Amino acid sequence: MSVEKPAIAVKGLAFQYPDTEEKVLKNINFTLNNGEILGIIGPTGAGKSTLAMCLNGLIPQIIPGEIEGEIIVKGIDVSQSTVSDMSEHVGFVFQEPENQLSQMTIEEEIAFGMGNLGVPREEMEDRIIDALRQVGLSGFEKRSPLALSGGQQQRLAIAAVMAMRPTIMIMDEPTSMLDPKGKNEVYGVLRNLKEYGMTGIIIDHEVERIATYCDKILVLNEGEIQLFGTPEEVFTNIEFLHRLKLNGPQVTEFIYKYNQLFDRQLKLPTSLEEAVTVFEKESI
Repeated sequence: MSVEKPAIAVKGLAFQYPDTEEKVLKNINFTLNNGEILGIIGPTGAGKSTLAMCLNGLIPQIIPGEIEGEIIVKGIDVSQSTVSDMSEHVGFVFQEPENQLSQMTIEEEIAFGMGNLGVPREEMEDRIIDALRQVGLSGFEKRSPLALSGGQQQRLAIAAVMAMRPTIMIMDEPTSMLDPKGKNEVYGVLRNLKEYGMTGIIIDHEVERIATYCDKILVLNEGEIQLFGTPEEVFTNIEFLHRLKLNGPQVTEFIYKYNQLFDRQLKLPTSLEEAVTVFEKESI
């Protein structure tokens, strides 16, 4: 019986930008299974975006530097593949969607990336309809991307990548410029990725949402992995997170402080629903 290969396997990854004295990534090792969503958190300058750009070959093929280790994505050695070839497997959504949007209409925006991949026009039409449905923008085909809200623009950027049919989607701080409504819209799309069987990676500071939507959490600090595991395994390690100047979800922090104030040892929850259950048991 064959064992399914992981979506991403990183072994001994290190990277140093030119003209810098220290490596920005040091001995990075982790695997992510197909269909899992990974949340990457860490302080500013921890190396989160650098790690993301290593996974699709942007580093070091477009952004130069010295790289060590091995990155295998969908069974492909990234170092032996071009960025354009990797784009068929790994989609990348950046922090500011307007930097990715360049066409006059939404349907032209989504068609642009597919055209670069040589997708037939008849198939493009089906993919445009499907991608817009997945991100909740059906009926917007003829609108200008510039007429959209920030959350809608980010969803359009995601749709344009999804239409290229990668099996892995990387989103680098896609909600940092958005209001709460826009953030909820983007995380709603993240949920849809999982339902479609796609593997996802999201870099964000929104720990409440990260805890809710992600299967695994990777904590980076000064280029090194500090924690890697399920949301429960990572976010209940509150004291360690605090030493890294990071916080857990608000509900986790609340129960942590409650335990300190009242000398209790309640299980630390990572969601409001779990907190309600914890307090129900406390009141019995």
